[in-house]
Amino acid sequence: MASALSLPDSAYVPVSATPIKVLIAGHFGVGKTTFVGSVSEIDPLRTEERITTASIGVDDLTGRGQKTTTTVAMDFGRITLPGDEFALYLFGLSGQMRFLPVTDELMQGAKGAVLIADTRTLDSSFPVADYLEKRRVPYAVALNQFDDARRQYDLAEVRTALDLRPETPLVRCDARDTSSCKATLITLFEYLISLVTPEHS
Repeated sequence: MASALSLPDSAYVPVSATPIKVLIAGHFGVGKTTFVGSVSEIDPLRTEERITTASIGVDDLTGRGQKTTTTVAMDFGRITLPGDEFALYLFGLSGQMRFLPVTDELMQGAKGAVLIADTRTLDSSFPVADYLEKRRVPYAVALNQFDDARRQYDLAEVRTALDLRPETPLVRCDARDTSSCKATLITLFEYLISLVTPEHS
């Protein structure tokens, strides 16, 4: 199934493509900007600023020593599904609560979300998941495979730790890898389709 997404020859969206707004969510420094940049068929729009001393005591940089910038509004990218039937518009959300007003605006019209999580900081995923659920945005969880993160956790253990519903998709993902990000979006897309089938209506 991973080959179901392919990059088009043109940077323009076919007129036949139905637009679908997808959020890329997660806490600070979890890999949202990297995810959007890896999979977007267009040059992604980024709204990043350098991390300054004002972040001390506010943004947790544990395990993210090389991180020098942060998203202050959103990242934006796009990928078109084969057959020119659907175009996924990707909106990477800021991971900091102080940018919540912008995030609230970006939530409007979203059909689904990828919630990127980190096994080193799973607790930080709870507020993001709660935020999506309160706004009734269905989501899939993607465990970003950081080099220094523990990978021996069984997905069932992570599902229990995050208290996910049985139907919520949970996959491993490397936000730096295009194929891995595509596979994650396929998982989300299939989940969204399942929600509108007769048994879910």
